[in-house]
Formats: sequence, C-alpha cells, structure tokens
Amino acid sequence: MATTSRGRAQDRAKVAGGQDHEVRYEAKKEGVSKDTVKTAVKSAGNSRKKVEAEIGRR
Repeated sequence: MATTSRGRAQDRAKVAGGQDHEVRYEAKKEGVSKDTVKTAVKSAGNSRKKVEAEIGRR
C-alpha cells in the first residue's frame, strides 16, 4: 500500500463516497453521474471493484 508524504496509508482500492473529488473521478471514469456513484457506494460498500460492478448492473 502506498503512503502519502505525511506517512499515512493510501488505499486506492476504495471509493470515499463523502469525498467529492473521488466521486467526480469515478463518475467521469465510468461515464455516469455523481449521484449514481454515491448510490452505488451506499448499496455496494466502498470497494472500488464492487462499486464498478454495481454501476455496470444499471
């Protein structure tokens, strides 16, 4: 797992639904709206793979 300049662990395998920049990035990457990503995070959890699978089902 990568660390930031402050020494904190960074987990790229998760989507922080409360972080606008992460939701925006995932929405642009998947070609969906931010609301769709937020809904997927709420229903599937914050695992990036699960969120992408949830978006793919819609």
